[in-house]
Amino acid sequence: MTEPLHHRMYLTAYDTAAQNLFDRPRTGFLLRAAVLTELAIRGHLTEVEGAAAVAAAGSTGDSVLDKALGDVGAHRRSWKAWLRYDRKETLEAVEHQLAALGVLTIEEKEKSSFGRGSKRQLTVTDPVAVKALQDGASAILHARDPADRLAPADAALLALAAAGGIPAVLSRKDSRDHKDRIEALTDRLGDIAPGLDKAVHSLRITMIAAQGGMGGS
Repeated sequence: MTEPLHHRMYLTAYDTAAQNLFDRPRTGFLLRAAVLTELAIRGHLTEVEGAAAVAAAGSTGDSVLDKALGDVGAHRRSWKAWLRYDRKETLEAVEHQLAALGVLTIEEKEKSSFGRGSKRQLTVTDPVAVKALQDGASAILHARDPADRLAPADAALLALAAAGGIPAVLSRKDSRDHKDRIEALTDRLGDIAPGLDKAVHSLRITMIAAQGGMGGS
């Protein structure tokens, strides 16, 4: 199984029963958050005067991360703005990365007789491993370990899964019953990069607004 947070995030959002993402637009947001968090964990991003900023330039060895790092270096924007930016392109780029690694197969289906556009068939090559990843994220939610003792990437994965409402990781009841733990895990993002936690805390509202026609790509 792949290790970068944005790869783990994609697979966590994959519905193994439906053989597709649980919600494609939401996954785009979650991947943007995962990319920014991964860069912050690696020490490449921080916050300066309310805006995301490059703390360490240079190639990360990952084309998706490098693209995001270059964008942040070229423009002054808030974390929230970067979560909304380029999310469709980021989603497709991560899919191509996973396909190149042999983790995902992408099949373009032909246009139907009803005139609808072509549809992508996205299939993970190891659904058992994907389910184990999702179960692991769910276990973090129900564990008793203090949030500040978890690895930053693990805390971030669960925080983002909760923000996106990924059903393979937590139910609506889990979201209510473990609200304090989810908030504590999300707060960890502020330790990684100041201000990132606030952007993720408001991510659910951001996604709803965008899916209602208020957000750009």
